[in-house]
Amino acid sequence: MMDPHRLSGRFALVTGASRGIGRAVAERFAFEGATVAVNHIGDDSAAEEALAAVAAASQEGGHPPRSHRIAPADVSSAAEVERMIAELVAAWGRLDILVNNAGVQAPTPGDTFDEATFARILAVNLNGAAFCARAAIRHFLSRPGGGAVVNTSSVHEVVPKPSFLAYSLSKGALGNLTRTLALEYADRGIRVNAVGPGAVVTDINRAWAGDAQARAAVESHIPMGFAAEPEDIAPVFAFLASDEARYVTGQTLFACGGLTLYGDFKENWAS
Repeated sequence: MMDPHRLSGRFALVTGASRGIGRAVAERFAFEGATVAVNHIGDDSAAEEALAAVAAASQEGGHPPRSHRIAPADVSSAAEVERMIAELVAAWGRLDILVNNAGVQAPTPGDTFDEATFARILAVNLNGAAFCARAAIRHFLSRPGGGAVVNTSSVHEVVPKPSFLAYSLSKGALGNLTRTLALEYADRGIRVNAVGPGAVVTDINRAWAGDAQARAAVESHIPMGFAAEPEDIAPVFAFLASDEARYVTGQTLFACGGLTLYGDFKENWAS
């Protein structure tokens, strides 16, 4: 049962929130009472649609009008991140939750990867999370009450993804960023966690999500037998951002349908 008051009074920034998991998280937070900023880069129409969906979710949760906002910025730019968070704090008076969701993916085979593609993936997926966390944590430390950071990781934090070297590196490092910041600020009221999705039907997975045969092939590898929708993942973020997770920090919670269980070992072929 969804609690429409679990995040009431909180102000949250969700990066990469114009579509996919980020949009679902933004909507879920708004339903639970948070005031939400939708970060995006490039596609203004998608951001406007996401903002409208956030407002609708807030209304569905029974909340009075909130000052939800669009927050354009390229998270790979430290200067843009600092500007974005300063503007949100100026408008709202505070920030309580950061969701580092912005991410990109492209093939980067180990022997032939393009240097510009490699650098861009790390710049967005890893550097962007670090820049946003730095700015948010600096704000959290400036006033009482602490704060929460939730990073969007992946099963590829722990499971290799051949031919996607940069993406795998970024998610592995994001897991360590999560644990390192969690330990550094654990005694100052700041919690840092991550969610590790598996196969989710989003634009980043359009190569298989829209093809019935390809999707069936993907789902054949998932122990639970089906790919997730973004709405299946959003509640995990809401939990980690809420006071119900007040004693949880430095963890990656894998919402992956069992992919991290190494499903090939379900049948006992090794003993």
